[in-house]
Amino acid sequence: MTLHIDDVSLVLGDGDQKITALDHVSLRVDAGQLVAVVGPSGSGKSSLLACVGGLRRPTSGHIRLDGTDLAALGPEQLTTLRRDRIGFVFQQSNLVPSLTAVDQLLLTVHLRGRRPGAADREKARGLLRDVGMDHRENRRPAELSGGERQRVGIARALMSDPALMLVDEPTSMLDHTRGRQVIELLARECHQRRVATVMVTHDPAMLESVDRVVSIVDGRLSETPGAGHAAH
Repeated sequence: MTLHIDDVSLVLGDGDQKITALDHVSLRVDAGQLVAVVGPSGSGKSSLLACVGGLRRPTSGHIRLDGTDLAALGPEQLTTLRRDRIGFVFQQSNLVPSLTAVDQLLLTVHLRGRRPGAADREKARGLLRDVGMDHRENRRPAELSGGERQRVGIARALMSDPALMLVDEPTSMLDHTRGRQVIELLARECHQRRVATVMVTHDPAMLESVDRVVSIVDGRLSETPGAGHAAH
């Protein structure tokens, strides 16, 4: 799976209030590649994720996921694409307070309109084991630390076998050590599962494990030479 962002612009507002949130942005992310997007607050990072995730339509340009142009999809098709092909990891883990860790993952099966079976439960437990959370599978979010909640959030994003993961400031609520552990985990899962992954972050200390770094300033994207490690 390859993500192609081709000459995408996003203009918000109208008249004198117009703001160019994205200014002719192009980016390619291949399967198994973790690309970090860095930039100051208000630079366009969130707008980029919103467009790539099909939550906002760009003013011009094209976003293609495995050859499928998001602009050609209607609202229902976009909803299906987000549910089945894209995994989201949020700044705050957005876990359902009343559900245990394993049930957070099984919720994705319910959202597809079917009751989870034994195979789904085994898959959920396997994912929690992969992110080091199998010993906490019956705990609810209030009983988990911030780092543990993010691990569950990553496992939940992987539950639908996404082709693309979009990750928004996953370490902003964590201390440095736990933040780095979460990024290392994210990189490992991205590489092993061959998921194209775009991660937005404001923290340059969290870039050791990524494959590439691109910077965005005033809606314009540029590659950061030599940042990240060699792509897999």
